[in-house]
Amino acid sequence: MGLKDRIEAEVDADRVANPDSDVTYYRQRLLEEVDLSELATLNTGQRRARLERVVGHLLSREGPVMSTRGRSSLIRRVVDEALGLGVLEPLLADEAVTEIMVNGPGDIFVERAGRIQRVEARFANESQLYQTIDRIVSTVNRRVDESSPMVDARLPSGERVNVIIPPLSLSGPVVTIRRFPRPYRLEELVAGGSLDGHIGLLLSACVRGRLNIVISGGTGSGKTTLLNALSAFIPEDERIVTVEDAAELQLLQEHVIRLESRPANVEGAGEVTIRQLVRNSLRMRPDRIIVGEVRGGETLDMLQAMNTGHEGSLATVHANSADDAILRLETLSGMSELDIPAATLRDQINSAIDVIVHLARGPDGSRRIVEVTALASRHRETFRLATLAAFEQEPLRPDRVVRGRFRHFPVPEGITDRLLLAGEAVPAAFGAAVAGQAAPEREAR
Repeated sequence: MGLKDRIEAEVDADRVANPDSDVTYYRQRLLEEVDLSELATLNTGQRRARLERVVGHLLSREGPVMSTRGRSSLIRRVVDEALGLGVLEPLLADEAVTEIMVNGPGDIFVERAGRIQRVEARFANESQLYQTIDRIVSTVNRRVDESSPMVDARLPSGERVNVIIPPLSLSGPVVTIRRFPRPYRLEELVAGGSLDGHIGLLLSACVRGRLNIVISGGTGSGKTTLLNALSAFIPEDERIVTVEDAAELQLLQEHVIRLESRPANVEGAGEVTIRQLVRNSLRMRPDRIIVGEVRGGETLDMLQAMNTGHEGSLATVHANSADDAILRLETLSGMSELDIPAATLRDQINSAIDVIVHLARGPDGSRRIVEVTALASRHRETFRLATLAAFEQEPLRPDRVVRGRFRHFPVPEGITDRLLLAGEAVPAAFGAAVAGQAAPEREAR
């Protein structure tokens, strides 16, 4: 056997022992076969079809005998590696996956239906994972290396990506991809048990009646999904400005201006914060301002906007309860460079916020509204919350499925009057049907 034959035999044996080497080998052969200048003239779909044909011809000419399924899988993996994000592409194509977590080259987890599962997909080695990371961050003109080991980016299809690498990550390169599902209509959320029809009617009336609403909850509790659903009730003739740290909202109205913050570049310059965008949005003649999430000094600017003619605005905030939400807004408002007394901040919040909707994720992965409250305090009073609706959960059974029922309470007179003046009716479940009861009030703590 000649030297060339022995080398080719060793390569073939290695490809049988290590399936990942097939992908590497045919990707290299693909680069040798295709005309890159020709590919540049094709759109994404045509480019993928062209490469699939080339890989198919390569397999027919020099590849091993494979089943139809194995052949199709190898062609897809080679093309995914050449054009997309390699082993992550099938996961991105799976609509049931809401989160992809890569903990180094050999450990990939996904979230489906609120539960985390390990998947069999893996990167061939750390080098391949780094190539995928470089491909992600280069699309947004960012870089990740030892001098800048953390980066936030966004895929062209809209998914939010966070990357952290050694030396900060002791587990190797870690990639977290947050997927945003298609916009759900409120009726679909009702059908899925996230709320009941009566709460849906009340919240839609509040949006049309231009009440200021804050949606609170923990990570992955469904805040953005609910915000998208409620935004559908904003009239078409209103100008909406959205301000986000990473573009997640998918409003369906025609007159929407989307603003997104920008981190500093590698020289530490060029940063544009949420607060700067909120301030700028006030000069854009908005009818409503929607802030994807308040997490700092921009909270004060949002409150001032709500108090100065931009009624009907919406925002989300991370919190563990409605009480925590209103107290956290006070804390975040104090994070601005202005030295404002606590009593003044309470006055701003009491005047600006009308309704707080709190969501939570259950042990079974379900996401639902657990409480809807109205701010009952006024001026500089201590925060008081009036419960309009609440989910009463039953004790968990062995199947760990969350069960319970929604309770409804009368809407306070102030909110009722505002809805009526706006031509909106208070749903019967919150009015005459429960006459004689009072909405339970409590001091936020």
